[in-house]
Amino acid sequence: MSEKTTEARRFLVRGRVQGVGFRWFVEREAHMLGIAGWVRNKADGSVEVLAIGNRDQLLGLRSRLRQGPRAARVDDVEESEAKPIAGLTSFRIEGAW
Repeated sequence: MSEKTTEARRFLVRGRVQGVGFRWFVEREAHMLGIAGWVRNKADGSVEVLAIGNRDQLLGLRSRLRQGPRAARVDDVEESEAKPIAGLTSFRIEGAW
């Protein structure tokens, strides 16, 4: 039952992804998919996402990150493995950096 295994992924989204409602878009999509974690703007203009869920949930989020909200332009989504954070059960928008 590997599709039920909880995994964590870190996504780094580059493009025009700050000041266009991207974090709120990610938060809404994560809630709809049942994913825990956080999203935050980074100083270099990218958006960082930590997502915790099963493989199907994470694949769903990745495809949504590639699209982004209407005002955004996503140039690249970099994905790497991350460690799940114990006790993190909801998804939130973090502070500026």
